[in-house]
Amino acid sequence: MRIKKDDTVIVLTGKDKGKTGKVLKAMPKEGKVIVEGVNMQTKHQKQTQKEPAEIKHQEGPLDVSNVMYYDTKAKTATKIGYKMEGDKKVRVAKKTGEVID
Repeated sequence: MRIKKDDTVIVLTGKDKGKTGKVLKAMPKEGKVIVEGVNMQTKHQKQTQKEPAEIKHQEGPLDVSNVMYYDTKAKTATKIGYKMEGDKKVRVAKKTGEVID
């Protein structure tokens, strides 16, 4: 999976198409990511002895195929490639050729 935690991504399909956000959690085994402020879901929290009942809004997982890395410098979505720098493998933005991390 080429998308990692703390990457900025743009949503390509679904009800939140066009929104950008930071990846809060990447789940490579499931092929899903959780993006900040995207795919909001409501969860009803039951009342406990210490806390009252409430309705929580939280982000739900998105399939990684529905998001794309967003290059903040070029202000556009781009594919991610890999190249060797010395003896280290680094991620590269395909459109600009810049090293991501």
